[in-house]
Amino acid sequence: MTVEPTFPTLSHRLSQYRPMLSPEHGVYIVLLVSFITGAAAAQTWTWQTTLALICAFLGFQAEHPLVLQIRQRKSLKPRFLIWGMIYGGTALGIAVYLALRSPTLLWLYSGALVALGVDSIAVWQREQKSILNEMVTFTAVCLAAPLAYGATTGTFSRLAIGLWLLNSLFFSTTIFAVKWRKAKLSSIRPGAIYHAIASLIVFGLYGSGWLPWVTALAFGVALLKFGLICWQQQWYRKADIRAVAMLETCSALLFLSIVSLSVLPAIR
Repeated sequence: MTVEPTFPTLSHRLSQYRPMLSPEHGVYIVLLVSFITGAAAAQTWTWQTTLALICAFLGFQAEHPLVLQIRQRKSLKPRFLIWGMIYGGTALGIAVYLALRSPTLLWLYSGALVALGVDSIAVWQREQKSILNEMVTFTAVCLAAPLAYGATTGTFSRLAIGLWLLNSLFFSTTIFAVKWRKAKLSSIRPGAIYHAIASLIVFGLYGSGWLPWVTALAFGVALLKFGLICWQQQWYRKADIRAVAMLETCSALLFLSIVSLSVLPAIR
């Protein structure tokens, strides 16, 4: 009996090159919240702000095919390479254009590249989900705050850097909660230690004039969320992932509301 050779159809071949989007939905919220807080601090929205948002989004998307290619490093995947170059190339073009108008953005780009390098090494060593690497990732994504501010105003300020640190500290709290929920941490103590240290840093940012007091108080949302988790430990461990996602989303939106309103000019 002769077996006829099978060949992939045209539609199957084309499907291998379909667009790729990162499945990390939580990071979309981190990116958007951070960017809006930076834009609110700039107190205006220009077409450069829009370009910066597109640049940040595409830069984040470029990381996804890169990570997949590193994981499957035994062979080159055309789909990963094509979309990595499309996303990365477009983001790079916009970044260069914005840097020509605001050279101070080069400092942010340097930080983002360092974070990408650290993440790539972690993926290669299969340590991408480590606490340290996830904190580096959140810190890099939160660069969207000073990016929005710098692209809009053409400069930086202590407030822009303070917002970057505040966003990074706030969203990194999620790492400890999620890992504790998945039993990757034996106790909730590491999360408690992190929240205590982060609170001291936020207080220091306020005390040194890098954050207004109302803006600094927005970190209290993370403390309230952590308190709820400690109070309802059994529920949190067994809750449906959609309930956990809703808790994180509501916390992020409340944080965004407090920070954005606190840095906008007073209405007269």
